[in-house]
Amino acid sequence: MPPPALPQDASLFLDFDGTLVELADQPDAVTAGDRVRTLVQRLLKKLNGRLAVVSGREVDFVRDRIGIAALPIAGSHGQELHFGDGSHETPPPPAVLGALAETLDREAVRHPGVLVERKPLGIALHYRQVPEMEAWSRTLATELAERHGLQLQPGKMMIELRSAGGDKGTAVARFLERAPFAGTTPIMVGDDLTDEPGFASAVSGGGWGVLVGPPRETAARYFLRGVPQVLEWLERSAA
Repeated sequence: MPPPALPQDASLFLDFDGTLVELADQPDAVTAGDRVRTLVQRLLKKLNGRLAVVSGREVDFVRDRIGIAALPIAGSHGQELHFGDGSHETPPPPAVLGALAETLDREAVRHPGVLVERKPLGIALHYRQVPEMEAWSRTLATELAERHGLQLQPGKMMIELRSAGGDKGTAVARFLERAPFAGTTPIMVGDDLTDEPGFASAVSGGGWGVLVGPPRETAARYFLRGVPQVLEWLERSAA
């Protein structure tokens, strides 16, 4: 079932990859065009600032792609929090990340198509170009996570090792503690398993979630087929 129009008191939390923009084989190849930038700006104005992007990407990547300085963003799966007033909360990175990146680079170079993505608080292994490497990638990531006390974060055709603590659900809850989000109806939109805590947090706050992509077991109440349908729905909401 597609979602209804946004409530008058909505706070909107949007995933980035696979929700606002299409996924890409190369992580750095993801772009947000003028349509997305204009739409986000319109929604920020209509909602009086009650819009945040909640992404597994680092904050700087999302801000660079969308290009709106005052946009609230939760990056690194909710661990980096940047608020609309310019304040931010970011934990220190795990000390082991540098050495871990070198290890993953050495392993990945033996398997062309497996990509290593460095993030401020984690490292992701992408196997979108070589789906047959899923088992190898997950086994390697699991072994390294257990060895170094890191958290595993599975996603679409990737697996990430990151510092423990925090997720998209805690990010949504943290935004809802502050103006202008406090006391409003939270709506979370996302496509991945990493968005499930965000859906649950929205439901706990009296709102609902929207799953983008094929239906599956989820805490979301509504569904949209893909990025084009998300943008169409958001444009109707912004009108």
